[in-house]
Amino acid sequence: MPISISTSLADFLSSPQAKTWRDLPFFRNGDAKRICTELDRKRNEGAKILPPPQAIFNAFSLTPFDSVKVVILGQDPYPTSGDAHGLAFSYIGNRRLPASLRTILDEVGSDIRNESQPVRPTVGDLTPWACQGVLLLNTALTVEEGNAGAHLKLGWQALADQAITALSEQRPAVAFLLWGGPARQRAALIDSTKHLVLQSGHPSPLNRLRDFRGSHPFSQANAWLIERGQAPVDWNL
Repeated sequence: MPISISTSLADFLSSPQAKTWRDLPFFRNGDAKRICTELDRKRNEGAKILPPPQAIFNAFSLTPFDSVKVVILGQDPYPTSGDAHGLAFSYIGNRRLPASLRTILDEVGSDIRNESQPVRPTVGDLTPWACQGVLLLNTALTVEEGNAGAHLKLGWQALADQAITALSEQRPAVAFLLWGGPARQRAALIDSTKHLVLQSGHPSPLNRLRDFRGSHPFSQANAWLIERGQAPVDWNL
C-alpha cells in the first residue's frame, strides 16, 4: 500500500533534518496533522495529490534550518505527475523545462557566467542548490494533478510565513530572493537590517513587465554572502 501523507509527515518530523523546523507552530499546534489528514482523505476519494508523499517536505529535509543562507519562494508544485519533487521551481520531468525555470536558468547564465547567449542546462533538478543551503520553498507544498493552485487556501501558507519569520529572527544572515507579487508581500516578515532582501518580478512569461531578466539576483546574493564570511552558492547545474 502506498505511504500516506500523514506517515510522510511523521517520518519527516522524526528525522534529524527536521531539527528546529519541527519547532515551528505549524508542526506543533496541529495544523500540519490537520492538512495531511485532509490530503489523505482527498487521496482516498480519488484525488491525485502531487508531489508523492515522500517528497512533500523535501525543501525542509534537504535544507536544514541551520544551513539556510538563501531563500527562494515559489507558489505551488507543478501539477503534472512526475514533474515536482518538493522543491520550488525544480523540475524532474522528461519534457521541455517549464517556462519560468528556463527564464531562471537563463538569468543564471547571464548573471553568473556573463554569457549573452547562455547554454541552458537540459535538466531542471535544483537539488544541488538545496544541498548548498538554498531553501526552495513553495507557499503550498501540494497540488492536485491538473489543477494548479488547488491547495493555495488549504493552510500551507502559514508554514511558509512561519519559516520566513523564524529564519529572519534566528539566522544571522540570509539572502531572500522574492520574485513576483505574492513573494514580495512577505518582505514585511524579514528584518532587512540583518538580511538581504532582493525583490523583482516573477520569471513567468505571464509577467508582462518582464522585470526579472537582468535583475542579477544570483551574483548579488553571492557577493553579499562573501562579504559576511559565507561560502557563495555554486548556481551552475
